[in-house]
Amino acid sequence: MTVEPVLIAGEWRAPRDPQGTLQNENPSTRQLLPQVFPVTGRLDVEDAIAAGKAAARELRNIPVGRIADFLDALAAGMEEQSGSLVEMAHAETGLPAEPRLNSIELPRTTDQLRQAAAAARDGSWRRATIDTGSNIRSILGPLDAPVVVFGPNNFPFAFNSASGGDFAAAIAAGNPVIAKANTGHPGTTRLIADIALKVLQALNLPSAMVQLLYRTPRDVGALLVSHPDIGATGFTGSKVAGLQLKAAADQAGKPIYLEMSSVNPVFLLPGALRERGADLAAEFYTSCAMGAGQFCTNPGLVVLQDDETGREFIKEASRLFDEGAPQVLLGAGGPGDIAASVATLTDAGAELVTGGSQAEVPGYAFENTLLTVSGEEFLQDPDVMQTEAFGTVSLLVLADDQDQMTAIAGSMEGNLTGCIYSHGDGEDDGAYDTVAAELRPRVGRLLNDKMPTGVAVVSAMNHGGPFPATGHPGFTAVGIPASLSRFAALHCYDEVRAHRLPPELRDGNPTGMWRLVDGEWTRD
Repeated sequence: MTVEPVLIAGEWRAPRDPQGTLQNENPSTRQLLPQVFPVTGRLDVEDAIAAGKAAARELRNIPVGRIADFLDALAAGMEEQSGSLVEMAHAETGLPAEPRLNSIELPRTTDQLRQAAAAARDGSWRRATIDTGSNIRSILGPLDAPVVVFGPNNFPFAFNSASGGDFAAAIAAGNPVIAKANTGHPGTTRLIADIALKVLQALNLPSAMVQLLYRTPRDVGALLVSHPDIGATGFTGSKVAGLQLKAAADQAGKPIYLEMSSVNPVFLLPGALRERGADLAAEFYTSCAMGAGQFCTNPGLVVLQDDETGREFIKEASRLFDEGAPQVLLGAGGPGDIAASVATLTDAGAELVTGGSQAEVPGYAFENTLLTVSGEEFLQDPDVMQTEAFGTVSLLVLADDQDQMTAIAGSMEGNLTGCIYSHGDGEDDGAYDTVAAELRPRVGRLLNDKMPTGVAVVSAMNHGGPFPATGHPGFTAVGIPASLSRFAALHCYDEVRAHRLPPELRDGNPTGMWRLVDGEWTRD
């Protein structure tokens, strides 16, 4: 049996102390894939951290323009090898090659890399600040240590630990990255890391700027995020795994930025349902079923009033869920995890409307599932009723009246998104104001008359939110340049002689970047 190598210090090498192996199935066929990957032990983690620390020291003296060149070249390299990348990702995840992987996710990923490159060159994200009276100057700079990136299973390119948003942000901020591949697509991550290595070599950049490990035992993962020579960690994945890593990182005083679970509540106000209820049911189903419901912005909870229009909406949504074909899930564990979440909801009082079982298809799939619960029962145990089911599953909460809808909004835990649908001519304005007042503090992104699925890669985007959606409400995993600040340290200079300052803080502004000088933003 041939075991795939790890990438450490610029070399594809056999693991020094493997703790077992990993071999995945194609979730569309349940057939074993040929590649076998090592479970990484402590010695390889220690080697990767040491090499990453050395690379961070080298990066101190490398102009940001060369780092930006790497990001641009990685994007180009992924485009050149798009065929093999899409083929591998399709086999490992079951996601459709077209249009999802090739025409949507891969272009999003390369665009994101290029946005990060542009932000690195521009430098304004570093918030250079000068107080001329005291001659104190500060700027965001690299962490002088490697960043660990844990990617999720549902976006093999756009959130990949070797090409995704956290990776791009950490590199653009001037840090090396230790990529911890998601075990759902290790082969895809290996291909991307190999492209990255070849780009590093061609540009004569530190070879340990990008390293790759695969699955780790729990204690080794804890070591990886808590090691004294680690700068920070970016994690996207389950709440259980994220909180375990957070505990280890917090104990060591190491920053860790988490994106975990979210049910993304949608409030359908009465006027909106009267105006266009059937259209809203179609929008809801399309959003919920997108990507087999395996999006972190999937609308997993819908709140509406228990009246005639509300019941008509449920009837139409149920028809759409019934008629829609179950889609392939990302792996063997998907059906069981969804079944457990559905059981948690039904045990707490929710009732099945449709679905609720593993689908009888060749691959791993679960029936499109709708549940209902009364507003009163929801408010009796809102924590349990916000159990996330990572699939085409949603809980419809039937509120008695507007006051109860507002109370439900006030009981929401932290979420990535929250949506409010309202009447086009202002009939729901009063209800909107009361619901939004409760919902706004509980979500990272508030949407109006729009479903949450999909995250635009634009500078104003917030892909974050209050706990437990993330570990901190002040940061975003998507949206350049804001996402870069997670992987930066504030460097302050007090009465440092002019020729010893970084160019970005010198009088005359030789870089031409935006700076905050005596309270005013200027390029002067």
